[in-house]
Amino acid sequence: MTVESTAARTPRRSAGSKAGTTGTKRTTRTTAKNPKGSEPELVQLLTPEGKRVKNAEFDKYVAGITAEELRGLYRDMVLTRRFDAEATSLQRQGELGLWASLLGQEAAQIGSGRALRDDDYVFPTYREHGVAWCRGVDPTNLLGMFRGVNNGGWDPNGNNFHLYTIVIGSQTLHATGYAMGITKDGADSAVIAYFGDGASSQGDVAEAFTFSAVYNAPVVFFCQNNQWAISEPTEKQSRVPLYQRAQGFGFPGVRVDGNDVLANLAVTKWALERARGGEGPTLIEAFTYRMGAHTTSDDPTRYRGDEERLAWEAKDPILRLRRYLESANHADEGFFAELETESEALGRRVREAVRAMPDPDHFAIFENVYADGHALVDEERAQFAAYQASFTDAEGV
Repeated sequence: MTVESTAARTPRRSAGSKAGTTGTKRTTRTTAKNPKGSEPELVQLLTPEGKRVKNAEFDKYVAGITAEELRGLYRDMVLTRRFDAEATSLQRQGELGLWASLLGQEAAQIGSGRALRDDDYVFPTYREHGVAWCRGVDPTNLLGMFRGVNNGGWDPNGNNFHLYTIVIGSQTLHATGYAMGITKDGADSAVIAYFGDGASSQGDVAEAFTFSAVYNAPVVFFCQNNQWAISEPTEKQSRVPLYQRAQGFGFPGVRVDGNDVLANLAVTKWALERARGGEGPTLIEAFTYRMGAHTTSDDPTRYRGDEERLAWEAKDPILRLRRYLESANHADEGFFAELETESEALGRRVREAVRAMPDPDHFAIFENVYADGHALVDEERAQFAAYQASFTDAEGV
């Protein structure tokens, strides 16, 4: 069963769902090496050709969406991709040490990001540039860590968007603990934790699933299954679709077309509604594709072929929404031309901001090691100061 043919189907979900589904249907799984093979059912509201299809369960979550809001989703995806492309270019030119691209995953991030309320809290990994955009984090602030000038560059509590997490999967535990705290405080906000298919095999993620289920924590686990954990395909990590793992922990799991921004918006709204209503955690598997490298240190041509990449480029999330906007007369050429100009301006601003970033304070590493100071740290600071001074002395010779 292909993604396209499941467009109007109601999704199969894990046990624990309140939709009346008992158990799950065992389906044939697509392997990362065969994107044209059979795929499990998933939630889809926009086909790759840009046609709007109905879904009895999730249509209501986007029923009132306006043409302006649709153009906003398109703008979000275009500008996020432009920022991402500029960051990749900057790394290739030696301005950044590393970059983790989101190319191909814009719909999953923008759709889920726009489903959030201001008082919800986000725990990202290191690739959620689109979610950061939705939370109002200046994109230039995302680059400091990759340039090596700071440890994050933004105040997590200013936008309810935590700093990027490099340790794979650990943020799911942080999110679960925060969600448990929300429950004790009596708040009605929710938490969302982002991770990838590779992280789904980490023990921290399993532990987070256990605690969130037992304590009925208001947390949404959002897995962007881009089908490759660096060079490791998903079938090397799981015998079943990832969303079905939720069944074993006692809460619902649902698979959504990760390249369909409307479906991601609707399903995430549904999961957040469950969380705020005291119904506990949900696992969303956004079935998408990483069109670029894992990071700029990776060469994906060594482990996957062009045929697979081209098949997924035909399902491009931005092109999909553009086709819908055009067919529904929700956007004209003037809109797209204006957006192109805005996109180029964003690229220039990002480039200029990165090059203007000041070097970090070389002595900051010695601060806050001990609350009251320490003789050994003082000695190391003095040695480092002498080392730094030696460069100045050499230049003056």
